Amino acid sequence: MKAMKWILPALIIAAPLAAQASCETVKADINQKIINNGVPASGFTLDIVPNDQADKAGGQVVGHCDNDTQKIVYKRGQADDSETVPASAGTSQDAPSS
Repeated sequence: MKAMKWILPALIIAAPLAAQASCETVKADINQKIINNGVPASGFTLDIVPNDQADKAGGQVVGHCDNDTQKIVYKRGQADDSETVPASAGTSQDAPSS
């Protein structure tokens, strides 16, 4: 009976740790699905953000976790791509055909 008294406090303490682990697990699953669809791992980022910051994250919400209090946001490319590539850069496909 004494062991039963310790189970509830142990679960209460462990619950936040399990919730965080589940967000990381969901993020890892989504990451693997994106890679399996042919996107290179260096071509995107996934971020876990609170619900109220999901709109400000600048990406597409692709999942949720932690009892729907966190969102997983997908962003194409790397964060500094827009700063390192000049606006005038392009490919031959961008040039008008003559």
